[in-house]
Amino acid sequence: MKLVRWGDADAEQAGLVDAAGTLRDLSDTVADWSWQTLTPETLAQVAALDTDTLPVLSADTRLGAPVFRPGKIVGCALTYGKHAAEAGLEPPEEPMFMLTAASAINGANDPVMMPQGGTQLDWEAELAVVFCKAGANIPAEDAMSHVAGFCVGNDVSERIFQLERGTQWTKGKSADTLKPLGPWLVTTDEVGDPNQLDISLHVNGEVRQQSNTSDMMYSIAELVSIISRYTSWQPGDVMMTGTPPGVGYGMKPPQYLNVGDIMEVRIDKLGVQRSTVVAYSPRYA
Repeated sequence: MKLVRWGDADAEQAGLVDAAGTLRDLSDTVADWSWQTLTPETLAQVAALDTDTLPVLSADTRLGAPVFRPGKIVGCALTYGKHAAEAGLEPPEEPMFMLTAASAINGANDPVMMPQGGTQLDWEAELAVVFCKAGANIPAEDAMSHVAGFCVGNDVSERIFQLERGTQWTKGKSADTLKPLGPWLVTTDEVGDPNQLDISLHVNGEVRQQSNTSDMMYSIAELVSIISRYTSWQPGDVMMTGTPPGVGYGMKPPQYLNVGDIMEVRIDKLGVQRSTVVAYSPRYA
């Protein structure tokens, strides 16, 4: 299944994309896709529906991130050895990870806002994992039973905040709009092996990243398992699995995003997202 959240920002409702590619309203069955509804039981209930009976939505309906404000976003770092090399860092002995503010989540095609004071905004195409079952100290062989599915992610990072403001990576990852997710959440049964997916990112039509998740030093199951030793997974949580080589920080000289630039991220079986960088504007009074 391809699960979506549709409608105006901060007022999204649950939906899905049927086998023919038609966008359908699911809100009479599931109000929203969140920690309360992203459970094995609800997923099984929706899988059993006759999707032809669901109301059709316009093809140009806005899609938000496919999961409502998660309890946590866990970002993995240096999971691709070649990315570690371009950053001048040794691959870690076990996965590095950080927490990112859930308020950074953005729709797949919504504008990405340059943070106030930011000057080194960078792209990071990533496979995102969304959870449907709680667990801690999960054996690797049981890890995928905790996963609802996968979606396209872009771990947009402000490098000044990340690397020069106390080297706390969370600072560079958490500004509003820096985490585009989607356009949809594809359930595990439709994806197969998540470590066999082509992944790419273009900026203004030029390829910047092009790899395959098989280049990761860990399987997705291993990442789920190892991180669960330190923090429990909960339904609706999101894990960003790390980025392949080709980020702006690793270029010589480094290249960063400017207002007006367009990022396009594509992952096999999961779709495409397209984000335009816009200038900072206050969102709150």
